[in-house]
Amino acid sequence: MLQGEVITDGWQSHDVFDALDLCLACKGCTNDCPVNVDMPTYKSEFLYHHYKSPRRWRPRYAYAFGYIDKVARLASAMPELVNFGTQAPGLRRLAKLAGGIDTRRPLPRFAPMTLQEWFRLRGTANPNGRPVVLFPDTFNNYLHTDVGVACVEAIEATGWRVIMPAEHVCCGRPLYDYGFLDSAGHYLRRTLDVLRDHVRAGTPVVGMDPSCLAVFKDELRKMLPHDDDAARLARNAYHFAEFFTTFGIKPPKLRGEALLWGHCHHRATGGMEPEKQVLEQMGLVVRDLKGGCCGLAGSWGFENGKYAISMDCGEQALLPAVREASADTLIVANGFSCKTQIADAGTGRRAMHAGQVMAMALRPPDPPRRPQPPASRRVARIGAAAAAGPAAYLLAQWCWKRGA
Repeated sequence: MLQGEVITDGWQSHDVFDALDLCLACKGCTNDCPVNVDMPTYKSEFLYHHYKSPRRWRPRYAYAFGYIDKVARLASAMPELVNFGTQAPGLRRLAKLAGGIDTRRPLPRFAPMTLQEWFRLRGTANPNGRPVVLFPDTFNNYLHTDVGVACVEAIEATGWRVIMPAEHVCCGRPLYDYGFLDSAGHYLRRTLDVLRDHVRAGTPVVGMDPSCLAVFKDELRKMLPHDDDAARLARNAYHFAEFFTTFGIKPPKLRGEALLWGHCHHRATGGMEPEKQVLEQMGLVVRDLKGGCCGLAGSWGFENGKYAISMDCGEQALLPAVREASADTLIVANGFSCKTQIADAGTGRRAMHAGQVMAMALRPPDPPRRPQPPASRRVARIGAAAAAGPAAYLLAQWCWKRGA
Protein backbone atom coordinates (compact mmCIF):
# COMPACT_ATOMS: atom_id res chain seq x y z
CA MET A 1 0.00 0.00 0.00
CA LEU A 2 2.72 2.47 0.96
CA GLN A 3 4.63 1.71 -2.25
CA GLY A 4 1.52 2.20 -4.36
CA GLU A 5 2.04 -0.97 -6.38
CA VAL A 6 -0.80 -3.41 -5.67
CA ILE A 7 -3.02 -1.01 -3.71
CA THR A 8 -2.97 2.32 -5.51
CA ASP A 9 -5.33 4.44 -3.39
CA GLY A 10 -3.11 4.40 -0.29
CA TRP A 11 -4.62 5.49 2.99
CA GLN A 12 -8.04 5.85 1.33
CA SER A 13 -8.19 2.21 0.22
CA HIS A 14 -11.59 0.58 0.74
CA ASP A 15 -10.04 -2.88 0.50
CA VAL A 16 -7.57 -2.20 3.31
CA PHE A 17 -10.31 -0.62 5.40
CA ASP A 18 -12.61 -3.62 4.96
CA ALA A 19 -9.81 -6.02 5.88
CA LEU A 20 -8.81 -4.10 9.00
CA ASP A 21 -12.45 -3.67 10.04
CA LEU A 22 -12.44 -7.35 10.98
CA CYS A 23 -9.29 -6.97 13.07
CA LEU A 24 -10.27 -7.23 16.73
CA ALA A 25 -7.11 -5.32 17.79
CA CYS A 26 -6.65 -8.06 20.36
CA LYS A 27 -2.83 -7.98 20.08
CA GLY A 28 -2.78 -11.76 19.74
CA CYS A 29 -0.61 -11.47 16.65
CA THR A 30 2.04 -9.53 18.58
CA ASN A 31 2.55 -12.54 20.82
CA ASP A 32 1.51 -15.57 18.77
CA CYS A 33 2.83 -14.67 15.33
CA PRO A 34 6.38 -16.02 14.67
CA VAL A 35 7.46 -12.64 13.30
CA ASN A 36 5.45 -10.63 15.89
CA VAL A 37 3.44 -8.69 13.34
CA ASP A 38 1.50 -5.87 15.04
CA MET A 39 -1.85 -5.56 13.29
CA PRO A 40 -3.47 -3.33 15.97
CA THR A 41 -0.80 -0.69 15.40
CA TYR A 42 -1.24 -0.98 11.64
CA LYS A 43 -4.98 -0.57 12.11
CA SER A 44 -4.64 2.50 14.33
CA GLU A 45 -2.20 4.18 11.96
CA PHE A 46 -4.29 3.40 8.89
CA LEU A 47 -7.51 4.72 10.44
CA TYR A 48 -5.70 7.85 11.63
CA HIS A 49 -4.75 8.71 8.05
CA HIS A 50 -7.91 7.30 6.49
CA TYR A 51 -10.19 9.64 8.41
CA LYS A 52 -8.08 12.69 7.74
CA SER A 53 -9.75 12.86 4.36
CA PRO A 54 -12.90 15.06 4.25
CA ARG A 55 -14.48 12.23 2.24
CA ARG A 56 -14.33 9.87 5.21
CA TRP A 57 -16.54 10.06 8.28
CA ARG A 58 -16.08 7.89 11.33
CA PRO A 59 -19.10 5.80 12.32
CA ARG A 60 -21.13 6.82 15.36
CA TYR A 61 -19.78 4.01 17.50
CA ALA A 62 -16.24 5.35 17.03
CA TYR A 63 -17.19 8.43 19.04
CA ALA A 64 -19.46 6.59 21.49
CA PHE A 65 -16.74 4.12 22.45
CA GLY A 66 -13.58 6.00 21.55
CA TYR A 67 -14.52 8.67 24.07
CA ILE A 68 -16.24 6.33 26.52
CA ASP A 69 -14.42 8.01 29.41
CA LYS A 70 -16.21 11.28 28.67
CA VAL A 71 -19.55 9.52 28.23
CA ALA A 72 -19.07 7.71 31.53
CA ARG A 73 -18.01 10.87 33.32
CA LEU A 74 -21.21 12.62 32.23
CA ALA A 75 -23.32 9.59 33.12
CA SER A 76 -21.86 9.48 36.63
CA ALA A 77 -23.63 12.75 37.46
CA MET A 78 -27.05 11.06 37.15
CA PRO A 79 -26.49 7.31 36.69
CA GLU A 80 -30.05 6.32 37.59
CA LEU A 81 -31.48 8.47 34.80
CA VAL A 82 -28.87 7.30 32.30
CA ASN A 83 -29.48 3.66 33.22
CA PHE A 84 -33.20 4.19 32.70
CA GLY A 85 -32.45 5.57 29.27
CA THR A 86 -30.24 2.64 28.31
CA GLN A 87 -32.38 -0.14 29.80
CA ALA A 88 -36.04 0.86 29.17
CA PRO A 89 -37.27 -0.91 25.99
CA GLY A 90 -38.05 2.13 23.85
CA LEU A 91 -35.22 4.29 25.07
CA ARG A 92 -32.52 1.65 24.87
CA ARG A 93 -33.39 1.13 21.22
CA LEU A 94 -32.80 4.81 20.57
CA ALA A 95 -29.60 4.76 22.65
CA LYS A 96 -28.22 1.89 20.58
CA LEU A 97 -29.24 3.59 17.35
CA ALA A 98 -27.55 6.82 18.41
CA GLY A 99 -24.36 5.00 19.37
CA GLY A 100 -24.23 2.67 16.38
CA ILE A 101 -24.55 -0.35 18.69
CA ASP A 102 -25.91 -3.72 17.64
CA THR A 103 -29.48 -4.11 18.88
CA ARG A 104 -28.74 -7.62 20.20
CA ARG A 105 -25.98 -6.43 22.53
CA PRO A 106 -27.09 -5.46 26.08
CA LEU A 107 -25.83 -2.13 27.39
CA PRO A 108 -23.91 -2.08 30.68
CA ARG A 109 -25.28 -0.23 33.71
CA PHE A 110 -23.39 2.66 35.24
CA ALA A 111 -22.56 2.33 38.92
CA PRO A 112 -24.41 4.53 41.43
CA MET A 113 -21.10 5.87 42.73
CA THR A 114 -17.66 6.08 41.14
CA LEU A 115 -14.73 4.20 42.58
CA GLN A 116 -12.78 7.45 42.96
CA GLU A 117 -15.58 9.05 44.98
CA TRP A 118 -15.88 5.99 47.22
CA PHE A 119 -12.14 6.01 47.84
CA ARG A 120 -12.10 9.76 48.56
CA LEU A 121 -14.92 9.51 51.11
CA ARG A 122 -13.56 6.34 52.68
CA GLY A 123 -9.96 7.44 52.98
CA THR A 124 -6.83 5.38 52.66
CA ALA A 125 -5.74 2.62 54.99
CA ASN A 126 -2.22 1.78 56.12
CA PRO A 127 -1.02 5.42 56.24
CA ASN A 128 2.51 4.27 57.00
CA GLY A 129 2.55 1.46 54.47
CA ARG A 130 4.60 1.32 51.30
CA PRO A 131 2.72 3.27 48.58
CA VAL A 132 1.23 1.79 45.42
CA VAL A 133 -0.88 3.62 42.83
CA LEU A 134 -4.05 1.81 41.79
CA PHE A 135 -5.07 3.20 38.40
CA PRO A 136 -8.83 3.98 38.23
CA ASP A 137 -9.59 2.89 34.67
CA THR A 138 -12.89 3.95 33.12
CA PHE A 139 -14.50 0.50 33.28
CA ASN A 140 -13.84 -0.15 36.96
CA ASN A 141 -14.29 3.48 37.99
CA TYR A 142 -17.70 4.02 36.40
CA LEU A 143 -19.15 0.55 35.74
CA HIS A 144 -17.68 -2.38 37.69
CA THR A 145 -16.92 -0.46 40.85
CA ASP A 146 -17.27 -3.63 42.92
CA VAL A 147 -14.11 -4.86 41.21
CA GLY A 148 -12.29 -1.67 42.21
CA VAL A 149 -13.36 -1.96 45.85
CA ALA A 150 -12.19 -5.57 45.95
CA CYS A 151 -8.80 -4.67 44.45
CA VAL A 152 -8.29 -1.89 46.99
CA GLU A 153 -9.13 -4.21 49.90
CA ALA A 154 -6.98 -7.03 48.55
CA ILE A 155 -3.91 -4.80 48.29
CA GLU A 156 -4.50 -3.06 51.61
CA ALA A 157 -4.79 -6.43 53.35
CA THR A 158 -1.10 -6.98 52.55
CA GLY A 159 -0.06 -3.78 54.36
CA TRP A 160 0.52 -1.57 51.32
CA ARG A 161 -0.94 1.95 51.18
CA VAL A 162 -3.16 2.40 48.15
CA ILE A 163 -3.02 5.74 46.35
CA MET A 164 -5.75 6.55 43.84
CA PRO A 165 -5.65 9.68 41.65
CA ALA A 166 -8.56 11.98 42.47
CA GLU A 167 -8.55 13.68 39.07
CA HIS A 168 -10.30 12.38 35.99
CA VAL A 169 -7.71 10.27 34.23
CA CYS A 170 -7.88 7.82 31.34
CA CYS A 171 -5.27 5.81 29.44
CA GLY A 172 -7.16 6.36 26.16
CA ARG A 173 -7.24 2.68 25.26
CA PRO A 174 -10.38 2.81 23.03
CA LEU A 175 -9.03 5.74 21.02
CA TYR A 176 -6.45 3.55 19.29
CA ASP A 177 -9.13 1.24 17.90
CA TYR A 178 -10.63 4.10 15.89
CA GLY A 179 -7.51 6.00 14.88
CA PHE A 180 -7.88 8.93 17.30
CA LEU A 181 -4.12 9.09 17.74
CA ASP A 182 -3.91 12.83 18.43
CA SER A 183 -6.41 12.48 21.26
CA ALA A 184 -4.63 9.36 22.49
CA GLY A 185 -1.38 11.30 22.78
CA HIS A 186 -3.16 14.04 24.70
CA TYR A 187 -4.64 11.47 27.10
CA LEU A 188 -1.22 9.93 27.73
CA ARG A 189 0.41 13.28 28.44
CA ARG A 190 -2.35 14.14 30.88
CA THR A 191 -1.95 10.77 32.58
CA LEU A 192 1.76 11.42 32.95
CA ASP A 193 1.02 14.83 34.46
CA VAL A 194 -1.22 13.18 37.06
CA LEU A 195 1.20 10.34 37.85
CA ARG A 196 4.49 12.18 37.39
CA ASP A 197 5.48 12.52 41.05
CA HIS A 198 4.66 8.88 41.75
CA VAL A 199 6.46 7.68 38.63
CA ARG A 200 9.60 9.65 39.47
CA ALA A 201 9.52 8.29 43.01
CA GLY A 202 9.49 4.75 41.65
CA THR A 203 6.03 3.97 43.06
CA PRO A 204 4.46 0.91 41.42
CA VAL A 205 1.40 1.61 39.27
CA VAL A 206 -1.07 -1.27 39.26
CA GLY A 207 -3.82 -1.75 36.71
CA MET A 208 -7.12 -3.51 37.30
CA ASP A 209 -8.23 -3.83 33.68
CA PRO A 210 -5.58 -5.55 31.55
CA SER A 211 -6.29 -3.55 28.39
CA CYS A 212 -5.76 -0.24 30.17
CA LEU A 213 -2.55 -1.33 31.87
CA ALA A 214 -1.33 -2.72 28.54
CA VAL A 215 -1.33 0.84 27.18
CA PHE A 216 1.42 1.74 29.65
CA LYS A 217 3.45 -1.31 28.65
CA ASP A 218 2.99 -0.96 24.90
CA GLU A 219 1.36 2.09 23.26
CA LEU A 220 2.87 4.57 25.72
CA ARG A 221 6.41 3.81 24.56
CA LYS A 222 5.38 4.01 20.90
CA MET A 223 3.51 7.30 21.28
CA LEU A 224 6.07 9.04 23.51
CA PRO A 225 9.38 7.32 22.70
CA HIS A 226 11.58 10.18 23.93
CA ASP A 227 9.74 10.96 27.18
CA ASP A 228 11.72 9.83 30.22
CA ASP A 229 8.66 9.76 32.46
CA ALA A 230 6.83 7.60 29.92
CA ALA A 231 9.73 5.14 30.09
CA ARG A 232 9.61 5.22 33.90
CA LEU A 233 5.87 4.52 33.90
CA ALA A 234 6.29 1.64 31.44
CA ARG A 235 8.91 0.09 33.75
CA ASN A 236 6.80 0.54 36.89
CA ALA A 237 3.41 -0.57 35.50
CA TYR A 238 2.10 -3.95 36.67
CA HIS A 239 -0.92 -6.08 35.95
CA PHE A 240 -2.80 -6.89 39.14
CA ALA A 241 -1.38 -10.34 39.95
CA GLU A 242 1.97 -9.37 38.44
CA PHE A 243 2.26 -6.82 41.24
CA PHE A 244 1.86 -9.59 43.83
CA THR A 245 4.42 -11.91 42.24
CA THR A 246 6.97 -9.18 41.49
CA PHE A 247 7.05 -7.91 45.07
CA GLY A 248 6.69 -11.32 46.72
CA ILE A 249 3.30 -10.55 48.27
CA LYS A 250 1.41 -13.55 49.64
CA PRO A 251 -2.30 -13.70 48.79
CA PRO A 252 -4.99 -14.94 51.23
CA LYS A 253 -5.94 -18.61 51.30
CA LEU A 254 -8.97 -20.04 49.50
CA ARG A 255 -9.68 -23.63 48.50
CA GLY A 256 -11.54 -24.72 45.41
CA GLU A 257 -11.23 -24.80 41.64
CA ALA A 258 -10.88 -21.92 39.19
CA LEU A 259 -11.22 -21.57 35.43
CA LEU A 260 -8.80 -18.81 34.41
CA TRP A 261 -9.33 -16.83 31.22
CA GLY A 262 -6.73 -14.31 30.09
CA HIS A 263 -7.54 -11.04 28.35
CA CYS A 264 -5.77 -10.89 24.97
CA HIS A 265 -3.93 -7.67 25.89
CA HIS A 266 -2.85 -9.31 29.13
CA ARG A 267 -1.36 -12.26 27.30
CA ALA A 268 0.46 -9.93 24.92
CA THR A 269 1.97 -7.74 27.65
CA GLY A 270 3.27 -10.14 30.26
CA GLY A 271 1.22 -13.30 30.04
CA MET A 272 -1.03 -15.12 32.47
CA GLU A 273 1.55 -16.95 34.55
CA PRO A 274 1.39 -14.44 37.46
CA GLU A 275 -2.41 -14.86 37.68
CA LYS A 276 -2.11 -18.62 37.65
CA GLN A 277 0.68 -18.52 40.22
CA VAL A 278 -1.22 -16.25 42.62
CA LEU A 279 -4.41 -18.30 42.41
CA GLU A 280 -2.45 -21.48 43.05
CA GLN A 281 -0.70 -19.84 46.00
CA MET A 282 -4.15 -19.14 47.41
CA GLY A 283 -4.88 -22.87 47.29
CA LEU A 284 -7.02 -23.05 44.15
CA VAL A 285 -6.72 -25.74 41.50
CA VAL A 286 -6.41 -23.68 38.33
CA ARG A 287 -7.28 -24.55 34.75
CA ASP A 288 -5.60 -21.95 32.52
CA LEU A 289 -7.92 -21.86 29.53
CA LYS A 290 -6.48 -20.89 26.14
CA GLY A 291 -8.24 -20.36 22.85
CA GLY A 292 -8.00 -16.98 21.14
CA CYS A 293 -10.19 -13.99 22.00
CA CYS A 294 -13.43 -13.85 23.98
CA GLY A 295 -14.92 -12.10 20.95
CA LEU A 296 -16.01 -8.84 22.52
CA ALA A 297 -12.55 -7.33 22.08
CA GLY A 298 -13.15 -4.09 23.94
CA SER A 299 -15.92 -2.32 22.01
CA TRP A 300 -15.60 -4.32 18.78
CA GLY A 301 -18.40 -6.73 19.67
CA PHE A 302 -20.71 -3.81 20.47
CA GLU A 303 -20.43 -2.36 16.97
CA ASN A 304 -23.43 -2.70 14.70
CA GLY A 305 -23.15 -5.82 12.56
CA LYS A 306 -20.41 -7.47 14.61
CA TYR A 307 -22.51 -9.32 17.20
CA ALA A 308 -22.71 -12.68 15.43
CA ILE A 309 -18.99 -12.80 14.66
CA SER A 310 -18.25 -11.72 18.22
CA MET A 311 -20.27 -14.60 19.64
CA ASP A 312 -18.73 -17.06 17.19
CA CYS A 313 -15.29 -16.07 18.49
CA GLY A 314 -16.41 -16.69 22.05
CA GLU A 315 -17.77 -20.11 21.14
CA GLN A 316 -14.32 -21.26 20.00
CA ALA A 317 -13.12 -21.84 23.57
CA LEU A 318 -14.31 -19.51 26.32
CA LEU A 319 -18.09 -19.86 26.34
CA PRO A 320 -18.27 -23.68 26.06
CA ALA A 321 -15.73 -24.02 28.89
CA VAL A 322 -17.74 -21.66 31.10
CA ARG A 323 -20.96 -23.59 30.48
CA GLU A 324 -19.23 -26.90 31.21
CA ALA A 325 -17.62 -25.70 34.44
CA SER A 326 -19.21 -26.93 37.65
CA ALA A 327 -21.24 -24.50 39.73
CA ASP A 328 -18.52 -24.52 42.41
CA THR A 329 -15.77 -23.57 39.96
CA LEU A 330 -14.78 -19.90 40.06
CA ILE A 331 -14.69 -18.22 36.64
CA VAL A 332 -11.76 -15.79 36.80
CA ALA A 333 -11.42 -13.14 34.08
CA ASN A 334 -9.86 -9.75 34.83
CA GLY A 335 -10.91 -8.00 31.62
CA PHE A 336 -14.11 -5.95 31.56
CA SER A 337 -14.83 -7.09 28.01
CA CYS A 338 -14.26 -10.76 28.87
CA LYS A 339 -16.60 -10.60 31.87
CA THR A 340 -19.19 -8.77 29.75
CA GLN A 341 -19.04 -11.36 26.98
CA ILE A 342 -19.57 -14.19 29.48
CA ALA A 343 -22.62 -12.39 30.88
CA ASP A 344 -24.07 -11.38 27.50
CA ALA A 345 -23.80 -14.91 26.11
CA GLY A 346 -26.35 -16.17 28.62
CA THR A 347 -24.01 -18.62 30.31
CA GLY A 348 -25.67 -18.04 33.67
CA ARG A 349 -22.25 -17.47 35.22
CA ARG A 350 -20.63 -14.37 36.65
CA ALA A 351 -16.91 -14.01 36.05
CA MET A 352 -14.75 -12.57 38.81
CA HIS A 353 -11.61 -10.44 38.82
CA ALA A 354 -8.61 -11.90 40.65
CA GLY A 355 -8.98 -9.05 43.15
CA GLN A 356 -12.54 -10.18 43.86
CA VAL A 357 -11.34 -13.72 44.48
CA MET A 358 -8.85 -12.39 47.03
CA ALA A 359 -11.47 -10.16 48.64
CA MET A 360 -13.83 -13.14 48.87
CA ALA A 361 -11.11 -15.06 50.69
CA LEU A 362 -10.69 -12.14 53.10
CA ARG A 363 -14.42 -11.58 53.64
CA PRO A 364 -16.31 -14.79 52.89
CA PRO A 365 -18.65 -15.79 51.43
CA ASP A 366 -19.01 -13.03 48.81
CA PRO A 367 -16.76 -10.26 47.45
CA PRO A 368 -17.70 -6.58 48.02
CA ARG A 369 -20.67 -5.11 46.21
CA ARG A 370 -20.89 -1.80 44.38
CA PRO A 371 -20.52 1.10 46.82
CA GLN A 372 -23.56 3.34 47.28
CA PRO A 373 -23.64 7.15 47.57
CA PRO A 374 -25.16 8.90 50.60
CA ALA A 375 -28.87 8.10 50.90
CA SER A 376 -30.00 11.72 50.52
CA ARG A 377 -28.22 12.15 47.20
CA ARG A 378 -29.43 8.83 45.87
CA VAL A 379 -33.05 9.63 46.79
CA ALA A 380 -32.80 13.01 45.03
CA ARG A 381 -31.33 11.46 41.89
CA ILE A 382 -33.90 8.65 41.79
CA GLY A 383 -36.66 11.25 42.19
CA ALA A 384 -35.30 13.22 39.27
CA ALA A 385 -35.06 10.06 37.20
CA ALA A 386 -38.61 9.09 38.12
CA ALA A 387 -39.88 12.50 37.05
CA ALA A 388 -37.96 12.66 33.78
CA GLY A 389 -38.12 8.98 32.87
CA PRO A 390 -41.78 8.59 31.78
CA ALA A 391 -41.65 11.73 29.65
CA ALA A 392 -38.48 10.55 27.95
CA TYR A 393 -40.00 7.11 27.41
CA LEU A 394 -43.14 8.50 25.76
CA LEU A 395 -41.00 10.75 23.58
CA ALA A 396 -38.89 7.78 22.51
CA GLN A 397 -41.98 5.75 21.62
CA TRP A 398 -43.37 8.65 19.59
CA CYS A 399 -40.04 9.12 17.75
CA TRP A 400 -39.84 5.41 17.03
CA LYS A 401 -43.39 5.25 15.62
CA ARG A 402 -42.77 8.34 13.50
CA GLY A 403 -39.58 6.75 12.19
CA ALA A 404 -41.36 3.50 11.44
